[in-house]
Amino acid sequence: MEILKVASRSNPNSAAGAIAGALEQDGIVEIHAIGAGAVNQTVKAIAIARRLVEKEGTPPIKVIPGFMELRIAGEEKTGIRFIVER
Repeated sequence: MEILKVASRSNPNSAAGAIAGALEQDGIVEIHAIGAGAVNQTVKAIAIARRLVEKEGTPPIKVIPGFMELRIAGEEKTGIRFIVER
């Protein structure tokens, strides 16, 4: 399973292409976002990827959001993890 990281400055169209490509290849992708801006861009990217995937005639995607804990520069951070699958 591929893991994509989306930042607040990420282009939603580019992220959507990466999501659609990973879904085509593996059928599942995990996306990590830390911060409100990154979560916003991730949700936009998932919505765009959904359009791309549905145009190909495949069934709708399923998205499972959840929290994740990680350490960055010695500090504990909480992020959002999205599991996207066909």
